[in-house]
Amino acid sequence: MKLGLHVSDFTWPGGAPTLGPTLARMARDAEDAGFDRLSVMDHFWQIAHLGPPEHEMLEAYTALGFLAGHTSRITLYTLVTGVTYREPGLLAKAVTTLDVLSSGRAMLGIGAAWNGDESAGLGFAFPPTAERFERLEEALQIILQMWGEDESPYEGKHYRLTRTLNSPPPVSSPRPRILIGGSGERKTLRLVAQYADACHLFASPDLAHKLDVLRAHCDNLGRDYDTIEKTAATSFDIGPNGEGADKLLDRLREAHDLGITVVTGSLRGPDGPGLVAAYGEHIIPEISTW
Repeated sequence: MKLGLHVSDFTWPGGAPTLGPTLARMARDAEDAGFDRLSVMDHFWQIAHLGPPEHEMLEAYTALGFLAGHTSRITLYTLVTGVTYREPGLLAKAVTTLDVLSSGRAMLGIGAAWNGDESAGLGFAFPPTAERFERLEEALQIILQMWGEDESPYEGKHYRLTRTLNSPPPVSSPRPRILIGGSGERKTLRLVAQYADACHLFASPDLAHKLDVLRAHCDNLGRDYDTIEKTAATSFDIGPNGEGADKLLDRLREAHDLGITVVTGSLRGPDGPGLVAAYGEHIIPEISTW
């Protein structure tokens, strides 16, 4: 099993002038500690359960490019990009650029989007749920086409591209991995089975059921369930001295036993950047052999 560090809170001591150095140090510490992945939210305002919208929030792909320059091994991605925030062609170019400049360390994390408040606030279209899922499927088709060798036009219900040229191509082989975030049983998990390399769920009491639903979609589509990487989110709360390590290890073992191979979590609050090393000392050595 592997750990991913998700940066969802940028409200740290010193404010904007020290945010860059703090984020760079956090990323290097995560890589040194043995974290396998580093992700950021694709939001423009802070989300409600983490803080008020006025709290600091960085634009995701600019932040990932910055992080690529301060790391050398860790995988970089959003958890997850809202499909309505960028045209699919631009999104394919952004992830390709990150992949090329990071020597193949980019993933695409994507979902149907949900934050109507920030969309309205900054003037982004936020169509009804059904349309957002239609756009998500078309975006996946476009991005996969742009990461292949087919430059022919794409004609969809919502997107029309006259030439799906993408030069330079990604350096990941055969392409960057695609992760779809969300646990919707009818649409999201079906899209995972049809298009994605990985799912992202919550390590909640219904996790086993969600995986069963995904397996059923795979069976219906003729997809090998075992070819999909199962990732999940849980709370990271071991404390600065590892006093909560045993409880976290128990949760990780439960997820592992269900087939989860990557667990992500956030270190929130002003002390978050300083807590990264504790996971390399108390958690990562224990789970690396599972």
